[in-house]
Amino acid sequence: MNVVVTVQHPAHVHFFKHVVPALRARGHEVHVFAREKDVALDLLVHYDIDHTVLAGKPRSLGGLARTQATYEYRLWKAAERIDPDVMTAIGGTAVAHVSRLVGARSVVWLDNEGILAHRITTPFAHRVCTPMGFRDDFGPKHVRYDGFQELAYLHPDRFDPDPGGLRAHGVDPDAKYAVVRFREWSALHDVGEAGFSGGDKRRLVESLADHGRVYVVSESRLPASFRDHRLPVRPHLVHDLLFYADLYVGDSATMSTEAALLGTPAVRCQSFADGQDMSNFVELADHGLLRSTADGREAVREAETLARSDVQTAWSERRARLLDGKIDVVEFAVRLLLSEAGRAGGEPPARSSASRDRDADERVVATD
Repeated sequence: MNVVVTVQHPAHVHFFKHVVPALRARGHEVHVFAREKDVALDLLVHYDIDHTVLAGKPRSLGGLARTQATYEYRLWKAAERIDPDVMTAIGGTAVAHVSRLVGARSVVWLDNEGILAHRITTPFAHRVCTPMGFRDDFGPKHVRYDGFQELAYLHPDRFDPDPGGLRAHGVDPDAKYAVVRFREWSALHDVGEAGFSGGDKRRLVESLADHGRVYVVSESRLPASFRDHRLPVRPHLVHDLLFYADLYVGDSATMSTEAALLGTPAVRCQSFADGQDMSNFVELADHGLLRSTADGREAVREAETLARSDVQTAWSERRARLLDGKIDVVEFAVRLLLSEAGRAGGEPPARSSASRDRDADERVVATD
């Protein structure tokens, strides 16, 4: 079986870093293609995942469409040579389009409702996989699973925090510290949206510095005033840093989810949080693991309150309750990809009663 995997974000590397070797261990060919984004390429190298870079990082919002077009064209030409059985990606716009041109099945993974790009992706995808509580409905192709995308790499069965790696980079995992994340708002789905203002960033870092060390993760260049707060560890250790942190605050959706799933008190500031928030954030908030707001000043106040409090035990207990019974997302992904590859060029086979029982046991719901 030939599988094509594409990654366009560091979190995509983490999602597939266990899936790719699991497929290869079963004797399948896996071809990984990437677009430059933040530290995604560094992570692919670190995890020794062979890959081909198809496009660089767009330098402006206007250049995003050109970069996407270049990326899709090069993926199409590569897929023609490979002749894949199945293609998969998070977001998956290029995969959904190209798979139709080369006769492959496509499996795309979504966890964010109401995104414009879904309108040019989901009509072409063969399978759309989302967490169980996802509000949008994509019809017979929609598969829901009881988990989070981030549990493909942060479930306790998949993630073993390494305090030694932090100490080697000068971070004391037993000391009080906070992790702050500032993202770059340059993606297509970021149009009209925002996170922290420059003033709120300064207020946040200054206030948290009164309670311990502050480590800042940023996609864009940090101002000179943040020099002493720059990330001290390599990108592959950021989840270890998050796990031992006393607090996370940021305007990144992915890292906010990661912190919450690791049991680290988390505050998220995004304009997405104003009104009807996305279902994954609602679930984390319902379990008391994440506080979200569209107001930067309110986020700073929430962060200050948590920084003064001793809530680690409560958050760990809430995390345990959330994770109880969540499925193995990696094994689910591998099995689904193998199943879809078997359908390439033909009609979906009838599902046996045994497979239906197995899906029910793992809290997976397929609508066909």
